Amino acid sequence: MPKIKTADGTSLYYEEAGIGTPIVFVHEFAGDYRTWEPQMRRFARSHRCITYSQRGYPPSDVPTDAARYGQDIARDDVIAVMDALGIGRAHVVGHSMGAYTALHVGIRHPQRCISVTAAGCGWGSLPDAEARERMRKQARDNVKLFTEHSMAEAAAIYADGPTRNTQKYKDPRGYAEFVRMLSEHSAQGHALTMAMLQARRPTLWDMEPELKKFAPPLLIICGDEDETCLDGSVFLKRTAPTAGLLVVPRTGHTITSEDPEAVNAALAELFAAAEAGRWMAHRKPD
Repeated sequence: MPKIKTADGTSLYYEEAGIGTPIVFVHEFAGDYRTWEPQMRRFARSHRCITYSQRGYPPSDVPTDAARYGQDIARDDVIAVMDALGIGRAHVVGHSMGAYTALHVGIRHPQRCISVTAAGCGWGSLPDAEARERMRKQARDNVKLFTEHSMAEAAAIYADGPTRNTQKYKDPRGYAEFVRMLSEHSAQGHALTMAMLQARRPTLWDMEPELKKFAPPLLIICGDEDETCLDGSVFLKRTAPTAGLLVVPRTGHTITSEDPEAVNAALAELFAAAEAGRWMAHRKPD
């Protein structure tokens, strides 16, 4: 079982396939390394693809110390995976929680990013204090959910949110697979990740000064039924100078598996343009 060790000794499980320019996939809160299978199968034909489970997500380690979770730690784990696998630069593709992390990698380590993708990014990010408090309350409720229920019970409840119902009704088979994989996670890992990362990370609006200087090519992808992420995605587009925005119709939050064809087509265009130095070719040179 291939694993790498981070600076604090946490073991992270990874898989890789293909050869060529590297892509590192960073999963969402309700996902794991398997979330990216539609992308791994597509891009392993032309790229070196790496997917991994974040700390708190078996078969990676599930630290019991809350201090070993957080946004900066998640960002550093991406770099740890790249360093351990001898990857100098890569396309960093993140979804939801992983999208925030991908943005932080692009801000802190732009030289390591050929491009950055933020798909389904924005939950908990609104500029006013009242909205932030609602997010923190929801995060606390989620911590309670994973603390007081079995993982299977919590997965069934968490997965049945309004932004995931588009997949539930449009693709019942895919939705059932999503719920099954979520039910195999660690309840403790989810509770600690929600409490220490999701509830405490800066909002996109907090990140505005850094996003205004964002350097790597940036692709933002959002489903039009993903209400919690639409405003944040538009904010990202208007703030980051290298950003392009794709809104996928009739699609919710679980976008990478709900509509993999649309996501893969957009990623293929990004990768080709970024590798050729043509991502900003539509803008008049300064």
